[in-house]
Amino acid sequence: MQHTRKVAYAVILTAIGVALAPYTSFPVGIAKINPTQHFVNVLGAVLLGPWWATLIAAVIGTLRNAMGVGTLLAFPGGMIGALLSGIFFRLSHNIYVGATGEMIGTGLIAPVVSALFIAPVLMGKAIPLLALIPSFLGSTVAGSILGILALNLLKRSDIIEF
Repeated sequence: MQHTRKVAYAVILTAIGVALAPYTSFPVGIAKINPTQHFVNVLGAVLLGPWWATLIAAVIGTLRNAMGVGTLLAFPGGMIGALLSGIFFRLSHNIYVGATGEMIGTGLIAPVVSALFIAPVLMGKAIPLLALIPSFLGSTVAGSILGILALNLLKRSDIIEF
């Protein structure tokens, strides 16, 4: 894929993630979840690869925080899942395996990073790990399913090929 096209896709996916964030971010327990982030992560991982998907997640996290619809937990919650989703897809060329990488990264690894590093060091508060896992998992499962559905629709419509 041409570099210009990748940049255009990245801009569009970032815009989708930022534009929908105020409408799809809501508190669950002690975290604000945003299934749209994980939807965008799966699309970015499949269409652009792990590094682009991670960059998109970082930009969306930054803009969500600036808009007041995110927390610092958005960074590990979005970026780790995006990276693993891209790596899993790149190794398997299977969107379901890619979405599984998103769910493992966001649902299982990101809560550990958030509870052990982000919350105490950057947010100045302790957050129990078991309080984060359900909200992170719920968010990523919902968003990943939407990402799979969107990719299948785009492929079936001959709009994209992966």
